[in-house]
Formats: sequence, structure tokens, C-alpha cells
Amino acid sequence: MPRRRRSAGRRSRGPLARFAVPVAIPVALFVVVGAIVAVVDHAGLNNVSDAANANCASPAAYVVPAKPASAAGRGHHHRGGSTASPTAAATGTAAPTTAATATITATPASSASGAPCPTVSGGASAAPSATSTATTTAANVNCDIIVPANPLSAKGLATPYQLTGPDGMTPAQSGCTMTNATALGAFVQATILNTRTGQLYVYDPLVITQGTTPAVAPTVPTLPAHYVATIDVGFNGTDLTQVGATANALRQGDCVNGQGGSVFGQVSFCNGTNFFNEAFALEREGKVKVPAVGTSNKIVASGGKLGTGTTCPTVRNFDMIDQDQSDNVTSTYLLNPATGQTAQNTTANAGNLTGATTLANGSDNILIDAFLDPTLGCTPFTAPDLGNNNQPATSQALDELSAAKNTPAITALVPENDEMTLDGQGNTDLAKTNMYRAEVGQPPVSAANNKSSSPAMYCQNMVNIQTPFLAANQALLATGQTPVPGTGDNLLTFMANRLSMSFTNLNCQNFGLTDPVTVTLDGNGAAVAATFNTTVQKVTNTTGTGTAAPSASPSASTSAPAGAQHRCRKHHQCMNPSGM
Repeated sequence: MPRRRRSAGRRSRGPLARFAVPVAIPVALFVVVGAIVAVVDHAGLNNVSDAANANCASPAAYVVPAKPASAAGRGHHHRGGSTASPTAAATGTAAPTTAATATITATPASSASGAPCPTVSGGASAAPSATSTATTTAANVNCDIIVPANPLSAKGLATPYQLTGPDGMTPAQSGCTMTNATALGAFVQATILNTRTGQLYVYDPLVITQGTTPAVAPTVPTLPAHYVATIDVGFNGTDLTQVGATANALRQGDCVNGQGGSVFGQVSFCNGTNFFNEAFALEREGKVKVPAVGTSNKIVASGGKLGTGTTCPTVRNFDMIDQDQSDNVTSTYLLNPATGQTAQNTTANAGNLTGATTLANGSDNILIDAFLDPTLGCTPFTAPDLGNNNQPATSQALDELSAAKNTPAITALVPENDEMTLDGQGNTDLAKTNMYRAEVGQPPVSAANNKSSSPAMYCQNMVNIQTPFLAANQALLATGQTPVPGTGDNLLTFMANRLSMSFTNLNCQNFGLTDPVTVTLDGNGAAVAATFNTTVQKVTNTTGTGTAAPSASPSASTSAPAGAQHRCRKHHQCMNPSGM
């Protein structure tokens, strides 16, 4: 039987923040095992102070790479210019080499007046998909997701979640449809633990648009007699609020949206705290086996004592984190563009649904599992997928278990100035941060872990660890495919631009630090080269929170095209600017 704990009910929605319009571009996808087709645009930040932007399309599509032939059987967006880094003698230069992969091109969109839309943070604008909902409310960035009754049960896992509009809006009125998943799609992922044997499993519950039916009925998972499950929910828009299909559904699943009347934003959880407490207890007993991440001779050691040598990264490594780590999921769905129906992305469904596209949730987890690990010569932690004939699959919870087991000396934990853990007024919220951490298996804020992950130290470590990692491994990373073509033209330039955006959105300059990255942009606003200032920096102001939005261009050492400066006006407006 499932284990769960009592929960709070539905949380109220946060303020309107980010704007997105649909885009869909089919491409090849590699999610640890097998090649499938995928598309997503992680609804990047727009500077919406100009009303003309209200009719502009969202940034470039999120792409997950096809499985390389040699890997058979294996398993966000600073608008800088090209000026020199402040300390030129301590920099490395990223070659503008594009990985030899499929090219994805997005057609520039135009505003209602016919003029080209300004390029937004995250890359080139793109034309709406033919499958988009014509009656979409352009300014809407928030949706509701209807959670089925008894969501932790086998029946609940196999009952589709329903995506719909907020505040009584229909899917058509709000744009909250899975045909518009690139901008406002929702994704659900469950990780299940057999509490007798310690065996872990993955299952991806389906999300459908309210008022539709699945293209193929979901597979009902066969669950262990004794188990505990966690459900992670991801979103490609701004705020996604859980709504129970029944009065007790959220309580039955121990589902949480946020704290103190403020939702987390893109993510929410069901029973995460209980799952991780049980998993860690069974791991101490020797029942749960989490493998070592291992090392790779492809990785160039960097950062001196601060770095992790040639050890493969995890989602808690400062080598790869961004402004809002530990967010969103690796689940993908098949979409029938003609009918707007979705189905679980299984081998059988992929073979039977001719012409289906695959939708994905831009996430830190897909970034590490499908991009960084293959490029660096590393392997993600997988478990049998109960919805896909026990094929090995990744999940957000598996990544967190791996990160907890393979903890680096300097560990990145969700900081209090993470955009998703701020309160409704944009201030730090200790209770909300601790709730978020608990749902992803991280310890609460303490004096001990504040040495690495307080707002100031998170910024300092991100600068001093990730910058030399990217600089030292730039030749290798430049061979990897970009997750978001509108952010960078290969994995290196994407990571460089993402680091610079994260520096800006966490307001790291408030702690006396300097943006360590300078990017060169192409005509569409994508990074094509980068330089790295690897000089070790030290915070000079530890009393601030880093939550005040910048009032000018993010870095004096960079220049940005007109209309492209990266600013965050309100709470939840800066989540995942790079698309990951």
C-alpha cells in the first residue's frame, strides 16, 4: 500500500509574471534510452513593459538530441554583447563551433502592427504552431492542473491529469492546452520505491487538455504491495496551480504548491518529503542502491580545490546549476497534432501514432541526463519504467537521489533567493525554501549549508566553480548539441549564456561580484561565442538577499541589442530564462 503524510490543500496563485505564445518544432529526442521526437519551448522571460510585445511569439524551441550512433544501448538567457571580459588575462575563449547535429530553425514572428517583434531573452522569436489554439489569451502565462483522486494509487497514476485555464478560463481562452505545450504545457512524473526490496521505478502519468481524451489510454502500472511514491509536476509557463479533481485529491496525494499563499511557480509536488525520508532510511539500511556517478577521462579538472576533478556532475554540482536548480521533470508525451490528443511516450505508442510529435519539459534534469552526461562521457541514474515495459528511464527524483549519494565537497542546494522560493512580494521566505528543499530531498536551511548555499555564497560558488569548469572544458562542450538554439548554438555557448543569465537573475552583483561571462550574439540573439573571467571572486556584501531586480543592463562589461536587456519586473518573471 502507498505511504503518504498529511498535507496542506491547494495554494493560491502568485502574480502574473511571464508571457509566452505557442511554438512547436519537431526534432529528434534522446532521453537516456532510445531515439524519439521532441519539442518544447520553455517559455522564457520577455520584457513585457512594451505593450507591443503582447502579440510576439515566445523564444526558441527546446531541443533534446537524438541518440548518437556510438551510444547504442546507453542511456536562463543573458543578452550580452561581444565586449571584452573585465580581466582579459584570466579568460578563456569559447570557440563559436556548432555541434554537428540537426539544425532547428524558428521563423521570426511579427507584432500585430506587422513590425518584427523584439528579440526576447532566450533567443529568436518563433512563429506559432499550426496546432495552436487560435483563441489564446496572449498575455496569459498561468494554468491550473487538475489532479486525479488518489493520485498515488495505480488507478490515480493512470488517470490523466487535466490542463486548464486559471480563474475559470477555459483551455481555449487561456492557451492552456497541450497543443500549446511549448509555452504552457504541463508534465507529470512519478518515482516509486518498493519499501520491502528497495527497488525503484519510474512512471509518467499523462497530461491531457481538459475536455479531451487520451490518444491512447494510459498503461495502468503494476505497483509493489508495499511502496512509497513521489510525484513531480513541471510546467513550461510561469505559475501552475494544482486543483483537486475531488475535494480530497490533494490531501490524498499530500500535494503541495507552495507556502504562505505563494506558489512555487513552474513546479509542484505530491508526497516528496515522505518519499525521500523513506528512500534515505532504506539506503542507510543497504536496501536502496544508488550507484556512484563515476569519473570521466573526458572531463578536464578545473577550479582547483573548489572543483570536483574528473567526477561526473550531479544536479547539486555548482558545475552545472543555474538560478533555480532542481526544477521540472524528464517525462515526455506524444502529441497528435491533428486532434490535440496526447499519449504516454512508450515504444508501442510511438510506433502506432503516425505523425505524432513529442513534447518535453525544459528542465535541469534533461540538461544533465540527455546533454551533459553524454557529452562528458557520464551515465545518468535510471530505473525501470512501469509504463513502458520496464525500459530504463530517468526522473527528477532519481537525479536527486544520485546527487544526495554523490555529494560534492561544495554542494549546491536550493538557495533562498531562488525565484521559485520567494514569497508573493519577491522577498526571501525561509519556510517556503525549506518546503521546496524537503520535496526534492534536500536538507533545510542551516548555518552549515549556508556556507555554500546562502544567497551570497551560492552566487560566489556559481561564479568560482562553474566558470572555470566551462572554460577548461569548452572544447568538449562545444561538440555537444544545444538544448535551446535560441540561447546558444552549441552546448558550451548555451551553458555560458545560462550562467550569465543566472548571475543577473539572482542579482549576484548585489554581493559585490562581477558577471564572469561575456557572450557574443548572432542576429537572432543566440550566443555563438563566449569568454570567461576565471579570476576567483569573493563576496563583499553578505547582508543583502539578492532579490532586488536590477535597474539597468545586467553587466557593465556587456552590451545588448535595443529592447533586449534582461530585466525581471516581478516575482516569478525570471524562472528558467535559458529554457532549462
